[in-house]
Amino acid sequence: MSIATVHMVIGLFNALVALVSGVSAAVGVARPAVGLAAGESVTSGVVLYARAYAVRAVPLSVVVLALLAAGSWSSLGPVLIVAGLAQLGDAAIGAARRDTGMLITAGALAAVHLVSAQWLLTH
Repeated sequence: MSIATVHMVIGLFNALVALVSGVSAAVGVARPAVGLAAGESVTSGVVLYARAYAVRAVPLSVVVLALLAAGSWSSLGPVLIVAGLAQLGDAAIGAARRDTGMLITAGALAAVHLVSAQWLLTH
């Protein structure tokens, strides 16, 4: 497989992951109840968490998308490590809350970023 093909695959997957993360963050701020289990109510803590998540996720998503658009492959690797570690943190929160969906989704998003970063940094 050529480097250009791998870059295209990495670009598509990471753009999708960045969009999912950034859009989820924006939706969470606009509608904090969307991420809650049935029966849970929106509290000031839920609102704070949604905002804190967005403050991290939106800029990371924008940077990933900007680097992909610019084709800045050498700069993208370290940023994907940061984004992947942030997703691992979200997966850990999902595990602590016994939220299987959050655990699996964030874990999968982390894997995309981290595997991509590993490839970019070694090729």
